[in-house]
Amino acid sequence: MSYSPYDLMQMAVDIVNDSPHPTNKIAATISGAGPDGAPYALARTNGWPAPIAEKIGMDTDIGNSSGTVHAETACILDAPKTKAAKIFITDPPCPNCVKNIAEAGIKDIYIDHKGFDKDWAKRRGDTFESMALRMCERSGIEVYEIWRKEQRVEPILEIFKGYSPPLEKPARAVACAPEAYEEDLIAKAHKFYASEPFALAIAHNHDGESIMISAEPHLVIGYTSETDTHEDGKYSFALEPVNRLLMTAARKGLTIDPAYLYSSRVPSSRELVNMIGAGLNQISIGDTQSARDEFGPRALKQLVDAGILNIQN
Repeated sequence: MSYSPYDLMQMAVDIVNDSPHPTNKIAATISGAGPDGAPYALARTNGWPAPIAEKIGMDTDIGNSSGTVHAETACILDAPKTKAAKIFITDPPCPNCVKNIAEAGIKDIYIDHKGFDKDWAKRRGDTFESMALRMCERSGIEVYEIWRKEQRVEPILEIFKGYSPPLEKPARAVACAPEAYEEDLIAKAHKFYASEPFALAIAHNHDGESIMISAEPHLVIGYTSETDTHEDGKYSFALEPVNRLLMTAARKGLTIDPAYLYSSRVPSSRELVNMIGAGLNQISIGDTQSARDEFGPRALKQLVDAGILNIQN
């Protein structure tokens, strides 16, 4: 079935009040083609993954992160394949979601015009202008404002035709044998990334073939180590390794095997929450004494103590 941009925006609007968030209700629709080429459209709200809601609750932060998965990220995690997809959002996206959108290979963002008068836009509208749109421009993502009833779309950000964002350190994806995971793949990855932290997973494609994906922390697509970035304290231009794995798997239409997920250090709070949102409940960690900050180990302990996440030996 073919959907117009207005239909796709309406799908998000129709479910936004289903969000369990008491004050900041957001929804999004993602539309693209799956690994078999079949078109799809699915809509999600922001909210707590069921294990976190049921075993920890909605009033407790996970480390220094809320326990919620944002609507845009929930769409990406549930989509069959996100490369060249379009996303329709009831509110302007935060920089963290734009990083995920870029890594997932989404090329168009549509924002409902009413979203610019809502809570997040009023509180953090300057961040949308100063960070989120800058990320979109560098990543080659076009941004539009959409009026459903008037059936009107106006560009907020258009990208020069032919622009290709620089990819300084893209995530790796190579065919592999799962039995090589413990002794071979992880050891080779440690050698490849040297002293850099990284995450690695084995995933499966539409044909059931095994693919190793791995990544280190890096600035959002379109930025390089030479890029001048000005962060506002709450948001960063960098995307952490596990989040990069999740978005890379979505972009390529891969399914991460929950038995084969490795991080060389303790993931950040947000990485762990997004992992749970993706339905992953176990991880191997190379050095449990190493982390980006003190909040990752706190979040890890919360999830392990609640029986939500298992650390493999």
